[in-house]
Amino acid sequence: MQLGLNACHLCPRRCGTDRTATTGHCGAPARLQVAAVCIHRGEEPPLAGLVNVFFAHCNLHCIYCQNHAISGRTVAPSYIHYNTPDSLADAIATLLPQSNGLLGLVTASHYAHLIPSLLDALHARGQHPTVVYNSSGYESIVTLQRLEGLVDIYLPDLKYMDPTLAERYSHAADYPAVAAAALKEMQRQVGASLKTDASGVAFRGMAVRHLVLPGHVENSLQCLEWLADNLSLSTPISLMAQYYPPRPGLPAPLDRTLTGEEYRQVVDRYQALGFTHGWLQEMDAESHYRPDFTRNDNPFEPQ
Repeated sequence: MQLGLNACHLCPRRCGTDRTATTGHCGAPARLQVAAVCIHRGEEPPLAGLVNVFFAHCNLHCIYCQNHAISGRTVAPSYIHYNTPDSLADAIATLLPQSNGLLGLVTASHYAHLIPSLLDALHARGQHPTVVYNSSGYESIVTLQRLEGLVDIYLPDLKYMDPTLAERYSHAADYPAVAAAALKEMQRQVGASLKTDASGVAFRGMAVRHLVLPGHVENSLQCLEWLADNLSLSTPISLMAQYYPPRPGLPAPLDRTLTGEEYRQVVDRYQALGFTHGWLQEMDAESHYRPDFTRNDNPFEPQ
């Protein structure tokens, strides 16, 4: 995958930065930076038990990001544990035999140029995982097309259908249009459903995550309606209630957790629209997904 990081256009920002010399909007250098590799129980049962790779930096910088310690433009060196595809492949290869055989690449678009070499390194070690591309949904169509054949399962977010909200919270007013096109491209590549084996482990397809934000039920309803109209009612939707304020000082209403009534309204619309597959969360989910990236062996496991 030749992508020319001397003028980076890997993501929809198309900032054109020479990442061999400095960092662009995402904050990522050309050299790989990975914060953690761990077996993660995850939120979706067919994917639970996968090996997740948490890449540092992100092109959105959502103000409420639960992974904010590793997703910012600047990430403390103490959080970075892997810098080359070979060292990362060694860590993954150690864990894969203990997992369900799935490899999750979490927020990887700014390192998409390194995914082929990472997979080559794993294949050389006799490991051929099912690749799960876990994405914010804010993806370049060109980059996704270059990943075709490498990714088995797409797991994108659909965060917003409200451009004003997307700009306010993620500095990306074009998020709804960009994510809509990206999800359609993902569906073209792997299909609209999520195929599972006899053990219930996913091996191909896509599922879409949506995090319900407090005070913004209408945005969630718009996202569900777009999914129903533009993908398929058989596309699994992971409807997440786990929002919590990850740091102090967030503006209202992001300074509180979701209420049961807010989540119920979104679940009611989900059911009324006729989605046939997906997963709901209990209201105490917000207390179960609070990562601590000072523990790179498994940031999501309780101490």
